[in-house]
Amino acid sequence: MNTKLVRIAELAKENPKMTFTSLAHLLSEGELKICHRELQGNKATGVDRVTKVMYQEHLNEHLADLVKRLKQKSYRPLPVRRTYIDKPGTKKKRPLGIPAYEDKIVQRGIAKILNAIYEQDFFDCSFGFRPNRSCHDALKVLNVYIEKRYTNYIVDVDIKGFFDHVDHQWMMRFLNHRINDPSLLRLIARFLKAGYMEKGTWYASDKGTPQGGLISPILANIYLHYVIDLWFMKVVKKHCQGQAYLVRYADDFVCCFQYKQEAERFYGELKQRIGKFNLTLAEEKARIIPFGRFAWENAKRNENKKPKTFDFLGFTHYCGRSKSGHFRVKRKSSRKKVCAKLKAHGQWLKAHRTNDLDSIMDRIKRSLIGYYNYYCITDNIPSVNAFRLQVIQLLYKWLNRRSQKRSYTWEKFNQLLKRCPLPQPRNKVNIYQLRPELSYIL
Repeated sequence: MNTKLVRIAELAKENPKMTFTSLAHLLSEGELKICHRELQGNKATGVDRVTKVMYQEHLNEHLADLVKRLKQKSYRPLPVRRTYIDKPGTKKKRPLGIPAYEDKIVQRGIAKILNAIYEQDFFDCSFGFRPNRSCHDALKVLNVYIEKRYTNYIVDVDIKGFFDHVDHQWMMRFLNHRINDPSLLRLIARFLKAGYMEKGTWYASDKGTPQGGLISPILANIYLHYVIDLWFMKVVKKHCQGQAYLVRYADDFVCCFQYKQEAERFYGELKQRIGKFNLTLAEEKARIIPFGRFAWENAKRNENKKPKTFDFLGFTHYCGRSKSGHFRVKRKSSRKKVCAKLKAHGQWLKAHRTNDLDSIMDRIKRSLIGYYNYYCITDNIPSVNAFRLQVIQLLYKWLNRRSQKRSYTWEKFNQLLKRCPLPQPRNKVNIYQLRPELSYIL
């Protein structure tokens, strides 16, 4: 499949208008076996409760039957299992859809095919769920647009419940631009309309693509490529006299403009544009803010003490100055993300405070390392240090509640930290160091 996908990618790149008529045959027994091996075995199970280990017991028989059903067009995905996770900064819950294991295998195979085709079409402004691109890359490019280009205004918007409101008809129309294989299109449509199970009840899904599905990220990128990216690059920028830039990570995006009137015009047109595709803006989060090298002067003119800030990809961006006094964009961990992480740490410590002490310390250590890997970027070490101290305070609090008797004084607790030291944060990502393979974007 690798060789065939490389050829498909080459053809897609050579001819942007080419449609592919024969793709479903790529979901062969051998290729699905590779997809099975690539899946992680420790993920949550779907409605059938089948794990990777269970499926592997009779792998060849399962895959032979799966391919037979795919060829006969009798394969039908099971509904996803609906579960909920906390939404940072609010009391709301975010719905997740967990597919059955066999459906994960097929979805992974389809995602590979779609990626091979659409990676050639996607614009450089898109970073989410794409190979060799990350959140840090998006932050670095945005930093250049604000500091080195003529950015004076930021349009900070949020699409309300994007994954829950993807229009299936529009989704299939977008896919038809590049794919004319009825078998593959039928398969994707069945995944979209498989529905979900919640508390033993099946619910139909006439819109949306469930977060948690392996096919959802690429489908989301395809949808937003046609709804946002293509429109911005081919229409919005051409009608702007000043500079205009877009940085998008999945459904989270920020737009930079040189002139206020063009930012306001874009904001007004954006509501109409996404409304055409049955999406809506979260009005309470959407705004246009002065941001850039002249933001301090604008704030003083409007009798504000400081320029406004905006959040993007877990960081609060604010206007700062370098040691030499020049304008700089700085970042710190978003308050709502920090609060959500601290809440998760507190809940875990409360539930596991009676565990073996070494296992508790090991768990906290691994959690901090994961946090550092993302949040330890240029300018953000003080914020991460503050987070580490709050985690230590939570640890002290819950270790003292392992029994009715107070277990630790601060002196004794500090001895524990010397014996089981928690890692110190250090800078992991230089926001000014763009990877060579992405430098052409700028």
